Amino acid sequence: MVDKRLTVCSPWSSRLSMAGVSRRLFDDVRDLIESARHQVARAVNTGLVLLYWNVGRRIRKGLLQDKRASYGERILPTLSAKLVPEYGEGFSERNLARMVQFAERFPDMKIVSTLSGQLGWSHFVEIFSFEDALKRNFYAEMCRIERWSVRTLRAKIGSMLFERTALSKKPAKLAAMELEKLRMADKLSPDLVFRDPYFLDFLGLKGTYQEKDLEAAILREMEAFILELGIGFTFVARQKRIMVGPDDFYLDLLFYHRGLRRLVAMELKLDKFRPEYKGQMELYLRWLEKHERKTGEQTPLGLILCAGKSDEQVELLQLGKSGIRVAHYLTELPPRKVLEKKLHDAIQLARERLAIAQGKRE
Repeated sequence: MVDKRLTVCSPWSSRLSMAGVSRRLFDDVRDLIESARHQVARAVNTGLVLLYWNVGRRIRKGLLQDKRASYGERILPTLSAKLVPEYGEGFSERNLARMVQFAERFPDMKIVSTLSGQLGWSHFVEIFSFEDALKRNFYAEMCRIERWSVRTLRAKIGSMLFERTALSKKPAKLAAMELEKLRMADKLSPDLVFRDPYFLDFLGLKGTYQEKDLEAAILREMEAFILELGIGFTFVARQKRIMVGPDDFYLDLLFYHRGLRRLVAMELKLDKFRPEYKGQMELYLRWLEKHERKTGEQTPLGLILCAGKSDEQVELLQLGKSGIRVAHYLTELPPRKVLEKKLHDAIQLARERLAIAQGKRE
């Protein structure tokens, strides 16, 4: 008896067979079409971005040559009135002003050309409004290397990602050098990956809770937690067993970061950072380096997430030399203005400390 299940075909596959066209042929042709569409879309995007940059540069050149205030006030509305009937609202007075700002904030055409391979005009509109050049370049390069959508970019800006990175707390010159390395070699550094504080409000933890509750909530909301950690993190294990002689220890969470090519050990603490946490994490990192590190990987890093920390303690312990980062987390976010002030104050204080330390070395 013939098994009827073997003879059942979808209407789609029947039509292909009747026409003498294999499914594989159809899929191959469709892939070619989709690939070409994608390439055309990227080419159009790059062309549009470079057009807007060139238009902005040309207008800016005219404004700089003729320094009369009246000329500057008239040029954009007059030019827009002539362009819009022929080329559409994309050349409105407001958009022309954006193009001028674009060329002013991103003066290097080579950099713009490279970024336009991943960033569209809407990305640039979100970025070039920042007065801080370091902040602009950070978001532009992270957009490029992590391929953020405009929606993701807005979310990152809204969560004050730049202000929460170690990069923002460095002197401007050193931070610019680090971004230049990222631009030239696509090489992420820990200062670009790790942040402080981490926003864990999505875990829904309020009032009194235990470490196991925090860990369980993170595992339950792992997708959201990894989004907060940043692109590149992959979950490896929870309560990783670490055997040292007759003793067993358990690491709360273990991740791997593809960009850094490192294992990342994570410990969760309900209280403020304590100096003894350093020794515990150093033990875990040395064990991971000896037993888990693969050929081609960098030395494992540690992240201790605490409810709070003393920057002076962290500085005196020189945790960076041991590959350890300490950050505090927030399960309930304060009002935005309060949070902004805290982050800006932390950035200013960190830069002052680094400047003092650098002065002592010199």
